[in-house]
Amino acid sequence: MAIYQFALHNVRCAGCVRSVEKSLRQTEGIDDFAINFADRTASVQTDADPQVVIEAVEAAGYGASLMQDQDDYEQRAEQERQAFKTTLRKSLVALLVGAVLMLAMLAGWMPDLHSGSGMFQGVTLGVITLAIMAYSAGHIYKGAWKGLFHGDLNMDTLIALGTGTAWVYSSGLLVVTAVSPGILPDAAMHLYYEAAVMILGFILLGQALESRARGNTNDALRKLLDLQPREALRIRDGESKLVPVAMLLPGDRVRIRPGERVPVDGQVIEGSSHLDESMLTGEPLPVKRKAGDQVTGGTVNGQGSLLIEVLAVGQKTVLAQIVATVREAQNAKPALGRLADRIAAIFVPVVIIIAILTAILWLWLAPAPAWPFAIVAALTVLIVACPCALGLATPMSVMVGVGRAAEQGVLIRNGDALQQAQAITTVVVDKTGTLTEGKPVVVDLHAEGEVDQWLQLAASVEQHSEHPLAQSVLNYTREQGLSPVDGEDFDATAGSGVRARVAEKLVLLGNRDWMQQNSVDTADFDQKADHFSRAGRSLIWMAVDGQLKLLMAIADPLREDSAAAVARLHRQGLEVVMLSGDNRETANAIAREAGIDRVIAEVKPEEKQAVIRDLQAEGKVVAMVGDGINDAPALAQADIGYAMGSGTDVAISSADVTLMRSSLTSVVDAIAVSRATVRNIKQNLFGAFIYNSLAIPVAAGLLYPWTGLLLNPAIAGAAMALSSVTVVSNARRLKRVTLN
Repeated sequence: MAIYQFALHNVRCAGCVRSVEKSLRQTEGIDDFAINFADRTASVQTDADPQVVIEAVEAAGYGASLMQDQDDYEQRAEQERQAFKTTLRKSLVALLVGAVLMLAMLAGWMPDLHSGSGMFQGVTLGVITLAIMAYSAGHIYKGAWKGLFHGDLNMDTLIALGTGTAWVYSSGLLVVTAVSPGILPDAAMHLYYEAAVMILGFILLGQALESRARGNTNDALRKLLDLQPREALRIRDGESKLVPVAMLLPGDRVRIRPGERVPVDGQVIEGSSHLDESMLTGEPLPVKRKAGDQVTGGTVNGQGSLLIEVLAVGQKTVLAQIVATVREAQNAKPALGRLADRIAAIFVPVVIIIAILTAILWLWLAPAPAWPFAIVAALTVLIVACPCALGLATPMSVMVGVGRAAEQGVLIRNGDALQQAQAITTVVVDKTGTLTEGKPVVVDLHAEGEVDQWLQLAASVEQHSEHPLAQSVLNYTREQGLSPVDGEDFDATAGSGVRARVAEKLVLLGNRDWMQQNSVDTADFDQKADHFSRAGRSLIWMAVDGQLKLLMAIADPLREDSAAAVARLHRQGLEVVMLSGDNRETANAIAREAGIDRVIAEVKPEEKQAVIRDLQAEGKVVAMVGDGINDAPALAQADIGYAMGSGTDVAISSADVTLMRSSLTSVVDAIAVSRATVRNIKQNLFGAFIYNSLAIPVAAGLLYPWTGLLLNPAIAGAAMALSSVTVVSNARRLKRVTLN
């Protein structure tokens, strides 16, 4: 099942989005999809040919094009720039004509419609304004017709109804006056041609400004896309050739010269150099890479020259997967956004009903002649209430917030994780690899008999284990000049220990419980073990043929920023719980050093999920932070799971948020960005609702009995456009949000 990204064309409002969604939902072969109204894109998961998706969008009355590589995105950006220029030009034409007509009206330059010159001028203005409406807003009227044809009312419907009514009323006035002069009172003899074009001018200006404001909201994604170079120096049959990156295949050999970006994921087969991997890890210091090491596309080579073998290309590279994750999250909708969509779905028909009722009330209650009052009030209601701001409120904030998080190395995988973060009360942190460096080292020993003999046996067993502590034993034995020998019958019990037969001896390594389960007496080593534990050491017990022989004390140092990150979580009002499989003394020592509130120690991997469930049963909203395969069930159980990007694929796929930097500070940043984004969404939704709640009654004439004034339709158009620009501008503030 592939996920494709499409650019959507002529989608201008939430109503347009609903039409596209309806068509995609009815198309066979489409498994899932998400539409981002803010940047007019759609992510579609399907086994069908992408052309099927394009045809479905076209069937809804809109356009779509597949976006596959950097060139497609640059082409889309150029189209957006051209669209901005075109929209701005059309708005200025409409505003200029409208301003001239309004000035002429206010200056008294318009002759009486009952005169021949007045009638001629009126007809001329009708033709001119019709031409301006067709030129500047032809796409709006087409959009309204398509929406009506497909049974969907949208923003274009309201604008077309409003401005079309103004033009039709004015033209009808001319016809009635020409056929039956004097039938209408002088108070009713007012043309609204200038209002129609002024309204369109303001709306188009708002769309242009909104487009310009949107232009820089997705900088984070563009920066990620820019990390991949366009060409690579491929080495084939001893010859070097500069080829497009898209032509590289797994197995190809590529030369990376000093200062160049690595084009794709690969493995170094010749040379050594220091690479800047900060785009992935956030670590400022370059990392040495030599033959046998893997390199990631997008990282920057230092002064050395590398020859790499291509391992992954296209959508399978790490960089492409990061881009896909960011894009998918930007298209996601938190619960607040879905609520706004449901409101927007009924908003347009409700506004039309309100406009009709407004006209009826004015015809009933207004002084004669009532028609001008009814027309102006209904027209103003239609224009002022366009739900553009409501439709933009959530996707704009999500797009900017997710991009801001990505800049901090935080990949948010779904929209609900954004909203849920504000409700978090408890952060559960796995100790090893999350709070600590995850690179334990043997720091002390206690043995009975020949230490080297036991160390060699320990290494012989641990060479078959994938446990992090096993690697520390192997590293230590190598430092002592000892090499492991072959063993047999290796067996591991998760959360307890391992066993194997080496040189006809049965060797057991693991925790104290593992020794007791295998009837090994630990009494002689208990006092030393307690001493090591109080110092915050992890312990590996070793028995040979049922007799305890060796106790290894292992320390996993706390990360430099862990204590500061815990303090930041406390300042956010969050409880921090450390979850550890270590013994209680070791776990408590680390917790004291990190400043953690609560410790749950001696937890087996299969028990971690139950611990999260118990905390949730206490009424806590739990975020889990982990990096290992043992953490996957707990990450999935938690209300929000944060997986370290350096962890296993299983842990990352089980989490709602992936942290590319192996640091607890990233969790604090993720929560801060999420909370700021939700706060921004609420501000936008509140502003949109308040705007419409106040604007519609005022437009309907609520203040007329006290002030004698009706809201000018052109001013209503300007206010509506300004509301959308305000929402976009407020969302952009997330780019500058302070994380603390």
